[in-house]
Parts: sequence; structure tokens; C-alpha cells
Amino acid sequence: MKKLTIILISALLVILSACGAKGSNGSGKEENGLQLVKEGSLTFSMTGMYPPLNFKKDGKLTGFDVEIGTEIAKRIGLEANPVTNPWETIIQGLKAKKYDAIIGSMTATPERDKQVDFTNPYYLSGAQIFIAEDNTDIQSKEDLKGKKIGVIQASTWKDMADELSDDVKGYPTDVNALQDLALGRLDAVITDKIVGVNAMNEKGLKIKAVGELLNEDRVSVAVNEGNKELADKINEAIQSMIDDGTYEKISMKWFNTNVMEK
Repeated sequence: MKKLTIILISALLVILSACGAKGSNGSGKEENGLQLVKEGSLTFSMTGMYPPLNFKKDGKLTGFDVEIGTEIAKRIGLEANPVTNPWETIIQGLKAKKYDAIIGSMTATPERDKQVDFTNPYYLSGAQIFIAEDNTDIQSKEDLKGKKIGVIQASTWKDMADELSDDVKGYPTDVNALQDLALGRLDAVITDKIVGVNAMNEKGLKIKAVGELLNEDRVSVAVNEGNKELADKINEAIQSMIDDGTYEKISMKWFNTNVMEK
């Protein structure tokens, strides 16, 4: 009887051990050594309201972020499972393990880094100077002295413009300023690089970017703190995409430029 009890206890321990191996929180699924919220899939979040980076078309998520996330998942050996979440709670959703990662145009900042871990950037953005397509006088920020610059009202870009010129005009939106630039009513506009590039492609505005970024936003994938295994695999996937030209192909499709380049 004593021997039978020992055998039963041992069997029970084996079963419990197997159950515990499914995930540290009891709800995750393990795949390729990774704890995932959905077995066999990389679930990544975005707002779905930020075209052309992520948005819905015919009820389906699409955009640059979606294609980058899908390619990352493929290279890790997983199915892509893009989902949406409101921006104001997107980090909380990650920490609650509603998804494995955020691939939604999130800039890596020191404040956010206190709550999540970031991978290497998957695109670079920041404050960029745009001028009319036929303008040859302005080549850098030093050439903006005395020039009429358009910016969004009450933005950090306005502060930058005020340091470069004493003739700065505020606008309610980036698009308003960029349209005035194309019409010759401004000498330059300072706005986010991606916003300006998208205006060139989607609205056909005859403008161009000049000079280096006035500041740099490193847009990265966010994962839960301490999830080094997933971060490492995502970094490897991003680098392999860059190395074999896949990244540039996706970037050219959406922006007609390589957004990893400054």
C-alpha cells in the first residue's frame, strides 16, 4: 500500500509539472521557447487609426506597421495576429498580457522604458524641415533665418522654429501648413518626417525634405519588461529584413523612401 501511494504521488507530480510548463502565469502558450498569448501566433497591438502606418481597410488591419509585424512574425516562425487597442491604454494592455508586443508606431522614450522593454528601432522619425519642391535656397536649418516657417500651434516644433526664425506661423494641423507651403505661402514647414512624406505621397504635394532631422524619434517594438527572449528574436528578424532588402521594399511601398534612413 505504501509503495502504491508513492507511485501515485510521483505520477501526480509529473502531471502538475507538465501543466506548469505551459506558462509562468498559467495562461500563456509556449512556442519556440516563447511565452505567447495565443499558441503559434505573435499577437501585436496598434490603434488601427494612424494611416498609413496602421489603419483598417474593408474591415481589415493594414499599413506599414502591420506589414512589418507580419514579416517579423513570419521570421520567428509564427502566424501574425494584429489587434487593436486604444492608445491611452495600450501599454496597460501589454502589461496585462492581452498581446505579446506593441507594433504601433510607438517612440521609445525614457518614461515608457520604465514600464516596457524596447527593441532596436524599426523606423526613424522626428522633426523634419520641408520646403517647396523647386526651392534651392534652403538646404539646412541654418538657412531658415528670416524665413517664414509654418508649424502646428503649441507644438514642440514651434519652439524649434522660434529658435531658427522670427517669422513663424501657427496652423491647426500639419496638412494645412504643408498645403500652404506647396502654394508658396511659406518658405518652410517643420513637422514629423513621416507626416510630411505621407503628404507628399498621398496628397501629391510638391514639397521635399531637406537637412537632417532636428530631433530623432526611435520608433520601436515594445514587449513586456524582462522578456529578453522575444525582444532578441524581434531584433534578429528586423535586422534580417534590413539585410536582405525586404525592409526597404516594404518602406518604399508605403512611403516611397527608406524610413530607416535619417
